[in-house]
Amino acid sequence: MKRLTESILQETATLPEGTPITAKMWLHLGNRAALDQALSRLARRGKLLRAGRGVYVAPVASRFGNRAPAAQKVVQELSMQRGETIVPSGASAANALGLTTQVPTRTVYLTSGRSRKITLGKQIVHLQHAPAWQLTLAKEPAGEIVRALSWAGPEGVNQALKEIGGKVPRSEFQRISQQSSLLPLWMASALSQAVHCALPAND
Repeated sequence: MKRLTESILQETATLPEGTPITAKMWLHLGNRAALDQALSRLARRGKLLRAGRGVYVAPVASRFGNRAPAAQKVVQELSMQRGETIVPSGASAANALGLTTQVPTRTVYLTSGRSRKITLGKQIVHLQHAPAWQLTLAKEPAGEIVRALSWAGPEGVNQALKEIGGKVPRSEFQRISQQSSLLPLWMASALSQAVHCALPAND
């Protein structure tokens, strides 16, 4: 009969990069206490990386040796596994859309779940609980605009809209306007004025 640690390693090898690993996933292999101990032993041996309390990830083999899985992949797998909405932060969205050249010093994602940290080797990924409106249109380009405008805030939203307006199709702003009832009044008002008055038609 295989040792528990060997069975866990064999099954983790079939998982996509970044899949969060917990004892609950392996209850068909043994009882909870034994699984917790086995996962802890694997982490001490470097076969798994401890990402948080009771949560592990498998290292990824490369020609330079093992590395931690990419943060984006961990977040993507976590979102699928837990049913959470998780998106890049407003600062990341603003950087991607050219509103700022400053690259965020911390890796931050907004989530519909609780705030917590995930440790991936030397990198710490911050999951920050956010209000539902900041997660609007999560999987769409329009959602990135919402979060960039959130970063700009009430005082900078109009200037941000002018800068973004020449880079993305008007249809994206119209898509956001369809969700205006979910947005703060200051953002909904600025978007309504921009869509009907100022934005160039660059579809």
